[in-house]
Amino acid sequence: MADPTKPIEEDVRYDDLEFNPSLETKSAKAWINLITESEDAFEDWNTHCDKIDEQYASLKRLSNMVRDKEFQMFWANCEVLKPSIYAKPPIPVVVPKFKDRRPVYQAASEVMERCCIVAFDLTRINDLMLLVRDDLSMTSRGVAWCRYESGKGDGTYDHEKVCIDFKGRRDFLHSISRNWREVTWVAAASYLTRGEARKRFRKTSGDAYQDAEYRVDKESAEVGGADYRERAKFWEVWDKARRRVVWVAEGVEKILDEADPHLDLQNFFPCPPPAYGTVQRGSLIPVPDVMQYRDQLEEINLLTGRIHALSDAIEAKGFYPAGGAELADAIQSAVQTKTSGRLLVPISNWAAFGGTKDVIIWLPIDMIATTITALVALRKQVIEDIYQIMGLSDIMRGATDPNETLGAQQLKTQYGSTRIRDKQQEMVRLARDLVEITSEIITERFDPVTIIEMSQTQLPTQEMQQQKMQQIQQGMQQGQQMMAQAQQQDPAQAQQMQTMMMQAQSKLQKMQEEPTIDQVLKFLGDNRAKSFVLDIETDSTIMADENAEKQRRTEFIGVLGQLLPQLSTMIQNEPKTAPFCGEILKFATAPFRSGRSLDGAIDELIEQMKAKGDQPPGDDPVTAKGKLDMQLEQMKQKTIADRDAMDARLKASELLQKDQHKKLELENERLIAQAQLQDKQSDAAGKLQIQNQKAMESREAHQAHMLENDQKMALDRQKAQMALQTTAAKAQAAAMKPPPIGRPI
Repeated sequence: MADPTKPIEEDVRYDDLEFNPSLETKSAKAWINLITESEDAFEDWNTHCDKIDEQYASLKRLSNMVRDKEFQMFWANCEVLKPSIYAKPPIPVVVPKFKDRRPVYQAASEVMERCCIVAFDLTRINDLMLLVRDDLSMTSRGVAWCRYESGKGDGTYDHEKVCIDFKGRRDFLHSISRNWREVTWVAAASYLTRGEARKRFRKTSGDAYQDAEYRVDKESAEVGGADYRERAKFWEVWDKARRRVVWVAEGVEKILDEADPHLDLQNFFPCPPPAYGTVQRGSLIPVPDVMQYRDQLEEINLLTGRIHALSDAIEAKGFYPAGGAELADAIQSAVQTKTSGRLLVPISNWAAFGGTKDVIIWLPIDMIATTITALVALRKQVIEDIYQIMGLSDIMRGATDPNETLGAQQLKTQYGSTRIRDKQQEMVRLARDLVEITSEIITERFDPVTIIEMSQTQLPTQEMQQQKMQQIQQGMQQGQQMMAQAQQQDPAQAQQMQTMMMQAQSKLQKMQEEPTIDQVLKFLGDNRAKSFVLDIETDSTIMADENAEKQRRTEFIGVLGQLLPQLSTMIQNEPKTAPFCGEILKFATAPFRSGRSLDGAIDELIEQMKAKGDQPPGDDPVTAKGKLDMQLEQMKQKTIADRDAMDARLKASELLQKDQHKKLELENERLIAQAQLQDKQSDAAGKLQIQNQKAMESREAHQAHMLENDQKMALDRQKAQMALQTTAAKAQAAAMKPPPIGRPI
């Protein structure tokens, strides 16, 4: 830096004054000089790119019917390469770098990922990526520029969004450097009318914007890329050395606007490094791929022109004797004659043709046809040379040889994809950098309400969580009082209330571990901590081959099919091995893209198995089987004992019934004898006594019959109960039977 105690002329050279903006902070001269210097460095590249654009697609050139015949090789190559480089829009992926499943980091990554997905949808990321892809494939450089846009109404944000703009090759400049790490400033151009410039710079620079060079971009207007209104080119320059942002324009001596960066980005620049193809060694000057086979393209077009010229000359023409014409005039006349109705040319000096006796001599078109065949073969060889240079296999172009094996075709596809892999990775890297810048803009500038609405998160606020926790604590205090009263009156109810208290305590602890939206927003607002914790990526932007995708999925399922039974057996035998089994499963699924989505499920499985492993261990399978057999034997013995007791009770009942019958018979015999004795004493009295005795016998027989029926019904009921108990015992024994040992869970 210049010494402030010395005059500028003694310490700083003139060149430094011309190209050092820090020496004259109010003048735009140094910035204009730097921009002009950068434009001069890229001028040759831009000139070649103009020719490439015209060669690729120029309606005016292609519609000209009198132009030279061309073989549109360059256009065909570009149309094959473009979808191979980029085919589908990227989807942001935000995950924690370390898989320790901290709640705040997990919630923050989910919120950030959702916001980036919404931001990409709103900015129409696919349209931008297509423009970058076209520039990368044709000119070897594609540029994207990010900015924050908001609108306020009644003091609140009525809209906020991240805008990602495409910058053409003449609208993006940077310091002349050997690589991107050495770049100290970047600049992006905006084309504004006088009205737009007045609205943007009137408050910061007065009427200085009027001195800008306003003009009509006739070249763009002629091809439909702009209208005929006058616009000036204003440069937005981000100076990394001084961490300032300035606006300048050619023709304006003073800086139009200067301020601190309105975005505090980790890499400072509001744009990711451009997507580069081939660059000139030791610089950031791109080299278009078409320059590598430019000679072959010119040779193809030269051969194509000759082929078409000779094709026009293939007509049946002959010569015959005539007078008044020389040999040279006759041949010239034959060549110029193109009407199909005139095939013969008269020759006056017929002897000049060698004195042939033939009446008509025909033009030798077979030599022309042979020449055309040779030219076509030569052009085909040159085309093959271009394919070798570009790395475009016939498989990539949709052409194949039916005699080739599948392995040969796969090798060609692999060879072609290897040649364009760098460009594919550049597109993926650019998409990843755009996700990173988008996430920084959202967390830095967006209102918390906007973030919540974009992510559609249901995380509670700190206040809501505290209110719920207070309610649970109050309920626990009331429950403790009620439990103390219930212990004296109803121990069973006290035990039930104690279980409820334990559940409330577990719920309170779980709620304390849950993250809040306040914690998530605070973490996302710390760019330094966020860069340490979150890993920002995108999914692939390359269109996957369906057969290859099916094969990968089959391999993935095969890996799981081999691992899961073995790991399940290990966890079943020893639940504490669950963490080890989970790490093995993660390691096995890591190479597969779908394995990333399974990380959360695998971690949850590990936690469940850990909880199960903390429980008291149960008996080993042999001991458990022995105990179960013992219980079944005890149940069997009990069933047999119950059945024997029931049989004994039935036999005792039968004996009792027989004894009662015998007693009745003896009593009847006694009564009959007594009646006979009394009958001898008095016939009249005897007859009366006999009648009474018969009546008594009838009553007693009826009573005995009723008693026998009651005993029989009781015996039937006892047998039915015994059968039900036996059936229940068998069902219980079948339910307690253990599964086969070693069977996977």
